[in-house]
Amino acid sequence: MEEKKFALLIDADNISSKYIKIIIEELSKYGTITYKRLYGDLTKPNNRSWKDALLSHSINPVQQYNYTSGKNSTDSAMIIDAMDILYSGSVNGFCLATSDSDFTRLAMRLRESGMTVIGMGEKKTPEPFRVSCERFVFIDLLQENLEGGKEESNKEEEDAVLPLPALETLISKIIMENGIDGSAMDIGELGSRITKYDPSFDIRNYGYTKFSKFLDNFKSLELKFTENTVTAILKDSDVTLKALEADIIGILNKCEKHTLSTGALSQKLIALHPSFDAGKYGYSRFSKLLNDLPSVKVTNLSRNVTLKPEYVKTKSKN
Repeated sequence: MEEKKFALLIDADNISSKYIKIIIEELSKYGTITYKRLYGDLTKPNNRSWKDALLSHSINPVQQYNYTSGKNSTDSAMIIDAMDILYSGSVNGFCLATSDSDFTRLAMRLRESGMTVIGMGEKKTPEPFRVSCERFVFIDLLQENLEGGKEESNKEEEDAVLPLPALETLISKIIMENGIDGSAMDIGELGSRITKYDPSFDIRNYGYTKFSKFLDNFKSLELKFTENTVTAILKDSDVTLKALEADIIGILNKCEKHTLSTGALSQKLIALHPSFDAGKYGYSRFSKLLNDLPSVKVTNLSRNVTLKPEYVKTKSKN
């Protein structure tokens, strides 16, 4: 398969030259970098450090003066060049190195045209831009790891990186909905599905280099190793989510008006499955699990669960 070609466009007003090596190395994992352009006012004192980086990494500088106060000509130049490159048909993807949310619409437009879009920026990068990219890399977190360990986490980092409890819930839900029998999944596929949900997910953000070692953090998982594969298995998942839904449908079909309170339904499930716990399926509350089932409707005010008409089993006539 022919290697993908990428255009690297760097916003010098928002990205420090100290990250250039990481940016080049990261993007090289995805394909060949055919365009390397840096945008900004290189006469500014804080941008002068880019001079050596331009020479050592063969980056083409695009000088942009801010002719009017409050207007950013760098953004306009990057967007115009990106569209020119897009229409040239010479690349398969773009890397937008910036922490500026003003490029969110550009990332969306490039993806609409079938381009792979990789974003690279710091933890301060607003979420709208991060999620508009197919992948997003926190270059400052990678830099911290290279320099000998992460600094103490701060509010900015906590907002940028998905917390481990939330990630465990997400992993459980992914395996329950898409895994083998709702209980197991190859960790390669699991990693890909997590990234689709959160483009900035990267185990290096948490201080790990191996995904299997990272998954050891989660008590709800156990790993099965074979010669060629590693499978993540949900513990205590003897009842799949599909089987649980079938039990709920059966219970509600026996109830008057096919309705039951959430508390009573929970007790009936526990009677069937003594170890039942919504947390094993990736939910903090039973009502949240019910809301995601296509067969039932939950009334929040009355806390009642009602079977939808298409799932009601009609009594056969004798």
